[in-house]
Amino acid sequence: MHLFISFFFAIIVKIQGADWCYQSQVTCGGNCIGPDGWPTVAGACGGKAQSPINIVTRRTLPDERLTPFTFTGYQEAFHSLITNNGRTVQVDLPATAKVHGGDLAVPYKAIQLHLHLGKDGGPGSEHTIDGERYPMELHIVNIKKEYNSLDEALKDLAGVGVLGFFTSGFFYEQSGSSNKKYESIINALNSINMPSSNTTLSDVSLDMFIPSQSNMTSYFRYQGSLTTPPCEEAVVWTVFKNTIPLSRQQLDAFSRLQFADGKPMVGTYRPVQPLNGRPVYRSGSQVILVSTLPLSY
Repeated sequence: MHLFISFFFAIIVKIQGADWCYQSQVTCGGNCIGPDGWPTVAGACGGKAQSPINIVTRRTLPDERLTPFTFTGYQEAFHSLITNNGRTVQVDLPATAKVHGGDLAVPYKAIQLHLHLGKDGGPGSEHTIDGERYPMELHIVNIKKEYNSLDEALKDLAGVGVLGFFTSGFFYEQSGSSNKKYESIINALNSINMPSSNTTLSDVSLDMFIPSQSNMTSYFRYQGSLTTPPCEEAVVWTVFKNTIPLSRQQLDAFSRLQFADGKPMVGTYRPVQPLNGRPVYRSGSQVILVSTLPLSY
């Protein structure tokens, strides 16, 4: 079983009148630049530390610094918009949700989460584990606590390994029964199947959308990039092993979503990128630390 905490943000970039898009949107004669052409959209997309990657478990390196995380504010209920932005499903998150530990240089605060989708429960995750692609991947996007926006954080080039983001992404596996904690999102999909539509999620918490925190002690770590243009190489990725179970019916519900061009919002993943010599580390953590008290930063 495999699961992810990680970094990503969909930023629309245009070049010569054409938008970047996923491979599932590319058609002959279309005015759309697929993943192979993203370096022409943003030069960083052709860099040497790009994401996602295929994690080959036998080649990962143990790192005793990858200790358990402390999550603060993940249990707190909040109200937020869930939006179909024409690229993905996105939920804005309260900055009171923070994470630290796990060899992060400073605490990071959440700004949003979004999903990468397959078709009807088929392959859809961005990262792969030993070549296996899962039906869906969730990214929780975090920035260093001192920054006020993603754009500001992307300018942070200081430090080794932590360059501005801590992101969370989760692999999803099919389950025989529904995941009741996801019903709020599943029900909201009926209201946001069209691009630029949104609705309100009420009384939800981040804890509802991730595995039990006691099952989040084993993970992978590597230095990478945003997985869409501008592909800035300013992302510390944390990749968890445990998965979130969703039923086939729940996975199918996401197939009703549409891109801005009217096509089904499926296959929303970038192909895996070369490691180019980057090390991938694995934790040996056995215990998760959970803070229920506010932290003063």
